[in-house]
Amino acid sequence: MEMDKSVMQKAEVLIEALPYIQRFNRKIIVVKYGGSAMIDEELKHQVIQDVVLLKLVGFKPIIVHGGGKEISRWVGKVGMEPHFVNGLRVTDEATMEVAEMVLNKVNKSLVQLVNQLGVKAVGISGKDGMMLKCQKKYSGGEDIGFVGEIQEVNPKVIYDLLEKDFLPIICPIGFDDRFLSYNINADDAACAIARAVKAEKLAFLTDVEGIYRDFNDKNSLISEITVDESQKFISGSSLGGGMLPKLQNCVEAIENGVNRVHILDGRIPHCLLLEIFTNKGIGTAILRNRDERYYHPEQGKA
Repeated sequence: MEMDKSVMQKAEVLIEALPYIQRFNRKIIVVKYGGSAMIDEELKHQVIQDVVLLKLVGFKPIIVHGGGKEISRWVGKVGMEPHFVNGLRVTDEATMEVAEMVLNKVNKSLVQLVNQLGVKAVGISGKDGMMLKCQKKYSGGEDIGFVGEIQEVNPKVIYDLLEKDFLPIICPIGFDDRFLSYNINADDAACAIARAVKAEKLAFLTDVEGIYRDFNDKNSLISEITVDESQKFISGSSLGGGMLPKLQNCVEAIENGVNRVHILDGRIPHCLLLEIFTNKGIGTAILRNRDERYYHPEQGKA
């Protein structure tokens, strides 16, 4: 009997995914959700589908999201004049109030999307369960308002949700010693949370393909890089596209217990599934050392 080739290809894809499903069953993966994938409605649905699929095949996903563009939109809507220091928006009391409202609005819209696909999500901020304790962050010694630097993560509320089979969706609002609210960079929050829960994987959805050896040469994409190689890269400062602080975050995450970090192009439909469930992957994987290489041409990923 002649079998349709496309049907056989589907079977091959599922078989290729099997070792990864086995390996990462019951493991925690933190997804930092941002960039175009948060704005484009079609991409948004695809990311949520990916995360739901990860949950249903046995992963324990956690979404950490920002909402900078949406905050800017609402700050403009209410007629507030933005102020900048060293290129960073100053988050005064009024801006902080808008930021918290907007981030919670974004948070619940993501919860709704996950719920619609039949998985129970719970949206929280870093204030819930006293999860993200922070202090005021300064930029070059300048006060930029209610912008927080994480001092301590208490992951108990996250563990409780995972244990009860909920999918946590976290927005990066923290608190200080006086219980004032602070806006936290979402990349920093994702890294700190991934470290605190000793995540197996931390995946960043960005608007670039990954890390390039030469930012101006689009053929120089790096599929895998170790922590040592990353350190050399950072000290060489040859990175562009806002990738330097992201790579520093990734290295710190691995040095603090996260097993692997992935930088993915969130503009590619289903980029999470392609990176996690296929032998070659599509973004840049940052590894502890060369012995833990992911991709071996002769046998697929480690």
